[in-house]
Amino acid sequence: MGTLTDSADPPVASRPPKSFVEVRDLQVQFPTEDGVVRAVDGLSFTLDRGTTLGIVGESGSGKSVTSQAILGLHKGSQAKVTGEIWLDGQDLVPLTDAEMRPLRGNKVGMIFQDPLSSLHPYFRIGDQIVEGYRVHHKVSKAVAKTKAIEMLERVGIPNPDRRFRDYPHQFSGGMRQRAMIAMALVCGPDLLIADEPTTALDVTVQAQILELMKDLQKEFNSALIIITHDLGVVAETADQVVVMYGGRCVEQGSVRDIFYAPEMPYTWGLLSSMPRLDRVRKTRLDPIPGNPPSLINLPSGCVFNPRCTYQHLVGKACTTERPEMLTVGTGHAVRCHIPHEQREKLWRDDIRPLL
Repeated sequence: MGTLTDSADPPVASRPPKSFVEVRDLQVQFPTEDGVVRAVDGLSFTLDRGTTLGIVGESGSGKSVTSQAILGLHKGSQAKVTGEIWLDGQDLVPLTDAEMRPLRGNKVGMIFQDPLSSLHPYFRIGDQIVEGYRVHHKVSKAVAKTKAIEMLERVGIPNPDRRFRDYPHQFSGGMRQRAMIAMALVCGPDLLIADEPTTALDVTVQAQILELMKDLQKEFNSALIIITHDLGVVAETADQVVVMYGGRCVEQGSVRDIFYAPEMPYTWGLLSSMPRLDRVRKTRLDPIPGNPPSLINLPSGCVFNPRCTYQHLVGKACTTERPEMLTVGTGHAVRCHIPHEQREKLWRDDIRPLL
């Protein structure tokens, strides 16, 4: 299972990674005419084979930028990427784009958010899978075609030998997502990143896709990162959770910690705005007030302070001092100025009873 790395600690280059995936103090910045966009600011986490990490947060919190940094997709752009991204003992940050290319699709697979725009509309589904397989395996087209049809069958596409010749527009949304999963897994990657894999799908298809991903993860013993704003997806699939806001990790822990003992007011807000089907809520859904901050002009102090309804409890610290990532339990850490005992009491007495 993934374990916590305190993002407040500076990276130690000489210390070898203990986990299959280990991200240390990752920072991604984009220079613009209006200023520097701090898309990811000091993110750290670890992940082992066979386990799943959920990265959650609102749009603009830095989730997708993190996945793109792991894949090295910012290389060759104006983006400045610092920190360390260790994958199976190799730091990916110093690698050039040419050095990253053999790893993409082979050691690291990616399921993108919108399969309709990720799949080329002018090429048949099967041909796109074949091309991806042959980039990393020196085999004939016939061998690659057999492998592609086998993968299409394994992800649940009926009549794969016939659907192999179809174009993306001939697939439904759920079938396109399955084709994307087949393309991502055809080379048997050790790490699979799924960016909002169920956003545009109906509920029944969502459940099928999530079940499929879990089954294939067990089969390949791969590490899985799911990026989503849907806490239901996280509860269903993740072992560990990273909650991001304004480019920073604000809470990190096991899925049980995040859902049953959260301590960050932003996490409370996410849970309060989530509908429940297992019991009748005592109050209406309570959305988080305001909007996410501009990543060019982040608020001083705690990045969540303009929207936090509890900042009055600690005086000026919320607006003047950046809170450190402090450990509050085994594998559980939070970035908040409110004292630990007071956060526990707020959750137990005021927030949880209303969910």
